[in-house]
Formats: sequence, structure tokens, C-alpha cells
Amino acid sequence: MTPLLPKQSILVVDDSPENITILSDVLSHDYRIRVATSGEKALKIVYSDEPPDLILLDIMMPGLSGLEICRRLKANPDRRRIPIIFVTAMSSTEDEQRGLELGAVDYITKPISPPIVKARVRTHLALYDQSRELERMVRQRTAELMTTRQQIIRRLGRAAEFKDNETGNHVLRMSHYARLIAEAHGLGDEAASIIFNTAPMHDIGKIGIPDAILLKPGKLNAEEWKIMHQHPIMGAEIIGKHDNELLETARIIALSHHEKWDGSGYPRQLKGEEIPLEGRIVAIADVFDALVSVRPYKPAFALDDALRLMDEQTGKHFDPALMEAFRKTLPEILRIREIYADENGALTDLEFQIREIYDHRNDPAGYPGVLTSQKEGN
Repeated sequence: MTPLLPKQSILVVDDSPENITILSDVLSHDYRIRVATSGEKALKIVYSDEPPDLILLDIMMPGLSGLEICRRLKANPDRRRIPIIFVTAMSSTEDEQRGLELGAVDYITKPISPPIVKARVRTHLALYDQSRELERMVRQRTAELMTTRQQIIRRLGRAAEFKDNETGNHVLRMSHYARLIAEAHGLGDEAASIIFNTAPMHDIGKIGIPDAILLKPGKLNAEEWKIMHQHPIMGAEIIGKHDNELLETARIIALSHHEKWDGSGYPRQLKGEEIPLEGRIVAIADVFDALVSVRPYKPAFALDDALRLMDEQTGKHFDPALMEAFRKTLPEILRIREIYADENGALTDLEFQIREIYDHRNDPAGYPGVLTSQKEGN
């Protein structure tokens, strides 16, 4: 047997109990009726965790009038889509026009006609359902497009690995470090998530560096460093300029993550806050992970030595304010470093999800493994 769908909810707002009773009697067979005899009570119900699907609203009430209630609700992004039908004795064209201009969807005059009330309520609830379904489809499609862009970014990030002589989990670790630093610095969840999802592209420009330089086991000479210093520009050109925030942030990070606070970085020798915030954040995450990881040209630094070097570079290589955020979130960074250590194995792309660290932050045993990644080039 198919379960019955819950009845839709209608809020009847009127300072007259008699009018509330009349409307309730007309609609209660088909809908769940909630009532409010004042504007204040009506707003409390609408702003609750279970807002109504439609509001029948009297205009002339003491305190907050129906027009004021309508104005407030239509100014609230979370509630403005709820359809409002004015039910009032005010029947002039001017009154009706004013109500509709404020955002009401219809106007019913008193004394009411039960068939008209039922028909208009039914019509506007149906339209509201259609509107919500369209919004749901748009949100779903937007999420699908975001996921596609994220996967493209990750695929391009993986492409750089095939040019590198290192495997490991650098790109995963530093992406999480960057997010944690961003959050500790006060960035909101959306901004921090964008940094997390675009940080993997920071070294995509290495695709354009000759293998003889990129794969050289020893130190680079001056001419080789000159070529290596072009990889941020190459990365920015590979990504290209976009109106889309995700891809544009990826370009900014690729171009700016080797700039230094004192202006001695590359490729543009930007200084201080001339360097985009995203690039400054990724610089700290990128260098820290490089210091504490084994590279063909060096062993891993002990944690204390790495932190000492990071502190020495505060105000030189790194933004001092962001270094404070780094220190603040260091315990979580170290936990990520341990969980995603190279020796733990390879993490698949399917497991590389935007919220994985934060959904399981209190359950280290629940973390998946690690992601094969690219060489960091400082």
C-alpha cells in the first residue's frame, strides 16, 4: 500500500478568531492548518524549522499589519518564496495593487467564497511545488557542474604527476593544510572549500618544464632555475582566465604560490598583500609539506627543524598573519600529515572528497588512505 503523503501546511493569519474559524473549516479537510492572531506570532511560525507552504494573510491587524508582514518575508531570502494570499475586506484597486507590489501572489476579498478560496489555494500550492522542483533541479545541475569542474582540476593535477619523479600524497595533504589555514584565518566555509579544491592545480605548469630539469636528482643550476621559474606562468596559461570562480582561483594559485611576502619570489616579484590571499595560503601549505617530506634532493626535516625554518621565514617568505593561522591549526595539520603519510598507500580520486576530513575529524580511524601525487618544487 502506498503511504499517504503528509498534508501541505497553510498558515492563516487574522486577528479575528471568527475569520480564522471560517477559513479553517473550508480548508482543514485537505490541508494542515496553523493559525496566528498577530503579526508577531505569524513571523515566529514562518521563521520556525517547519515553515508553512502557503500563507493566508489579513491586511488590517493591530501591531504588524499584513502589508508589513509581507514586506518582511519578501525581504528574507529563506522565506520569500512562500506564496502569500491576502484575505481582506479592503477591496479597492489601490489596495490590491499595493499588496501585489509587495509580493503577494493573489487577493481574496471578504466575505469569502469557499470554492474560490479552495481553487486559489490549490492553484498557488501547485505553482509553489513546481517552483521548488525547478529550484531543486537547478541546484542538482549546479552541483553536477561543480563536481565536473572539480574532477577536471584533479585530472589536470594528476597530469603533472606523470612529469614528475615523485609519487606520494603531497597534493592531498597540502590541499587540506591550505583549507585549515584558510579557516583559521577567518575565511568562510565556501571560500575555504574553493581553496581546498583548487590547490591541487598549483604545480600544473610543470607539464611545460623539460624532463631533464624536472627529473634532475641534484640541484639545479642558474639557467635551469630560470626555466623552472616559468612553471607558474605556464600553469596559469594552461588553466586560462575564466569567469567561473573555481577555475579562476586555480589559475591565481598556480601563478602566485611561489611569490614571497618580501617580494623576492617568482614569477612577478609581488610583495605583501599584492600577492593574492589564496597564493599566500597555498605557499605555506606547500612549503611545510615539502620540508617534512622526503625528496630526491633531500631527506625529510624533523618537525621542530621545519617549524623553526618556517618561523624564520615569517615576514620574508610567508605572510605573518597567515603564519599565526598555521600555528593555530597545527595540531590538525599534523593529524592529516600522519593519516595521509606516503607509506599508508594510495588514495583513489573517488575518496578525495571536499568534506572528508571535516566529516570524520573526530574519528581518525575512519579516514581512508592516501592519494598518489606530484613533486613539490621549491
